[in-house]
Amino acid sequence: MQELRRSQNGLALADPAELDQLFQALPPHIHRAVRRLDHQGLLLEVVLDLGREPEARFPEAEVILDETPVTLEDLEFVATRVGSFGDDNRAGIERTLHRISAIRNRSGQIVGLTCRVGRAITGTIDIIKDMVIGGKSILLLGRPGIGKTTMLRECARVLADEMKKRVVIVDTSNEIGGDGDIPHPGIGRSRRMQVRTPSLQHSVMIEAVENHMPQVIVIDEIGTELEAAAARTIAERGVQLVATAHGNSLENLLVNPTLNDLLGGIQTVTLSDEEARRRGTQKSVLERKSPPTFDVLVEIHDRGRLAIHQPLADVVDAALRGVLKPPQMRIRGTDGEIVARLAETAPMRTAAVREPVESRARSLHESLSVFPYGVSRNYLEQAISELHVPIRVQNHLEEADLILTLKNYYRRKDSPLKEAESEGIPIQVLKSNTITQIKNALSRMYQLETPDPTESALQETIEGIRRAKATSSMVELSPQNAYVRRLQHQLVERHELTARSTGKEPNRRLRIYTSSD
Repeated sequence: MQELRRSQNGLALADPAELDQLFQALPPHIHRAVRRLDHQGLLLEVVLDLGREPEARFPEAEVILDETPVTLEDLEFVATRVGSFGDDNRAGIERTLHRISAIRNRSGQIVGLTCRVGRAITGTIDIIKDMVIGGKSILLLGRPGIGKTTMLRECARVLADEMKKRVVIVDTSNEIGGDGDIPHPGIGRSRRMQVRTPSLQHSVMIEAVENHMPQVIVIDEIGTELEAAAARTIAERGVQLVATAHGNSLENLLVNPTLNDLLGGIQTVTLSDEEARRRGTQKSVLERKSPPTFDVLVEIHDRGRLAIHQPLADVVDAALRGVLKPPQMRIRGTDGEIVARLAETAPMRTAAVREPVESRARSLHESLSVFPYGVSRNYLEQAISELHVPIRVQNHLEEADLILTLKNYYRRKDSPLKEAESEGIPIQVLKSNTITQIKNALSRMYQLETPDPTESALQETIEGIRRAKATSSMVELSPQNAYVRRLQHQLVERHELTARSTGKEPNRRLRIYTSSD
């Protein structure tokens, strides 16, 4: 494939033939307007929003294409000339890398389109080619639009065409191989497996390794616990992995409870007094659970500047001890020459990895900003008042040092929690929304004297009884052992309510019912 020319600002110029296919999908008056633009090869995207003027976006500017606002007919015109929109509201144009993303109203009708120009660029992995062809599993991180998917595509082409390896791409949104059943030539002789809906990506990852005997698997956007587990399964079978993940840096992944399994997972270990003295640490320390899924982590700072963390196991171990191992910086000069040197300082925002709240000791002089998500603000404020801890309850996620949430919210992965993880904000998960649970969590944070577990369980039962009576609805308590559950049953019966045990050990717990349930 012919290498694309680059503009003075480093952005590759779009292929004229493929650009024409995108223009052909635009309504005639917008098509004519975009044809009149200078520097069409630098076009990033065309934005069409209902009732607003159509807009063309370039790296350094935005241009109004037509003074006539976009109509529903204009949006329908585009939607009928591109591929089908998937569950992720993305479509494409066959045999190209263009991406058409839809914005819908509450009834599902399209009210906006972002027509993003796709580019297949060769030479983008020269800066890490030694690691790619050396068989190392590589995880790429970087902000949206920095070029992660472009590098994945080029990795696949180089490994398939130049190294003659069996490469399978798991292509969730058809961003790597383009739209249509015949993939874009930018992936070379790599094979491409399309994913019907994003929620099935982990299944297709496993299917790829079990059915098609790949030597290399390429994946874009590992973002869930199931996908992280699938990646580990692939790595354990000796298959080279090249992938991207949500997050901008190594620190993002270390504090992300969903994805830190890619780095080997993190667990809290309690040391003996003698061992803690020998290490010169607290008794509760963080350690890696298992080998990382990847050998190398690459942070893409910009198109010609990367930070490389390797070997990843040593880097993670050092970070968990609070020691920042400087990454190797690789920089592409203006003449194309690649310079490698050690960074003077590591790119993390803090001098040590943030530990989970329960394992990190806090002084009563150390204030903390907490954002309750799904947790009763009144309960939280009452717990703070009773414990006399220096915690400020925040109204906005971005102002918080910590998110306090419930297990069911965390499992759902609501948008605010995803945002918190991407920003590296720790999340503390409670089993239930009770004052007792909140007080126990805050007590562990500040290493206060923790109440007797049985007493805490019975106090939680009393709270549950009060709430059941006040709301006339079922209240579920935290899991307890058989002895404590028997005491809880007796307490509920004394208040003339009904209790039933549910679940399997060790998660068996009580549910309190009123007569109306």
